[in-house]
Amino acid sequence: MTIQEYIRILRQRGWMILLAMLLAAVAAYGISSFQKSLYRATVEVSTVPARTDLGLSITAKDLLRNFALNIKTLEVARQIVARAQLDRTPEDLLANLQVEPDGSTYTINIQATDRDGAVARDIALAVADQFVEERTQYYAQQDKRDRIEVKLRSRNINYEQIQPKPKINAIAGAVLGLLLGIATVLMLTWMEADLLRTAAATERALGIPVLGTIPQTGHSYESSPSAAQPGRVAVPKAA
Repeated sequence: MTIQEYIRILRQRGWMILLAMLLAAVAAYGISSFQKSLYRATVEVSTVPARTDLGLSITAKDLLRNFALNIKTLEVARQIVARAQLDRTPEDLLANLQVEPDGSTYTINIQATDRDGAVARDIALAVADQFVEERTQYYAQQDKRDRIEVKLRSRNINYEQIQPKPKINAIAGAVLGLLLGIATVLMLTWMEADLLRTAAATERALGIPVLGTIPQTGHSYESSPSAAQPGRVAVPKAA
């Protein structure tokens, strides 16, 4: 296809793309407006080996995954609910809790989500405090050279709103609408690919020059009932 044909397609069906973008953006914005507010708080727990030993460092990295799994157990959740006096079940606490180990920095990221940002922050700190105290008591019985120092990197943490985000969702919806609009236009163009609409397209498809075209007119002519139609012979009515 030539540039002129692409321009013709955009002029003819560009409104489809714009309409798809507009509808998708409005729909995404509207759906986001009905979402309930949700906040997330994140606390980082540092797990640094007591000595710079390669074997102990590797062990500390391997233990991070085990630490993360132990934090998200039902028994630990019960202890946290009782300790922080949370008005929720242990199952609900675990459903809104994420624990991600990071071996590159020897840290564990604890994320708590809630409809109240302050509650999310308190839950994240309560989970971190429970883990730090449990690990501190355990390593107090070990040799100092084999200990792993577990502590909070900072208690001064904030929370962020993760939903609703109508503007971001509207932009994402517009992008999705753009892709759907382009796909629709391409599909319609492919379906009409066999139709020769211009003299240039006809010459390119058949490989022969076009000698003439029939001009389009805006008038239609109706033949009278008594007039003979082209290519047919009028038959006289029987008496």
